Amino acid sequence: MMQPRLIRLRDAPTYLGMDKNRFNNEVRPLLTAIPIGKQGIAFDVLELNAWVDHYKSRNGRPVSKNRRQLWEKNTYQGLESSATFGISIKESTAADFVKALEQVTLKKRNGT
Repeated sequence: MMQPRLIRLRDAPTYLGMDKNRFNNEVRPLLTAIPIGKQGIAFDVLELNAWVDHYKSRNGRPVSKNRRQLWEKNTYQGLESSATFGISIKESTAADFVKALEQVTLKKRNGT
């Protein structure tokens, strides 16, 4: 299927994945508006793509493989290696809840 070369003003923000206001404030002033008919305005897809490439080169960050590996290796307090998915069969009592609430409250007061 052939992709259109021009994208109308109403579709350009969606093409770039942003809202209309951000498009009008940040992108549209940098583009060449192409009149279509009496009232229509369109933008060249190549120019929109060039804007994305430039924006990405200044603001984009590659996904770090190390960060993903760190996330997968982290251990979390309260989680045991033998934990499995499913329904908890241990019932918590009101006293258990009060005890947990006191621990959290004390941590906040002590600044930890």
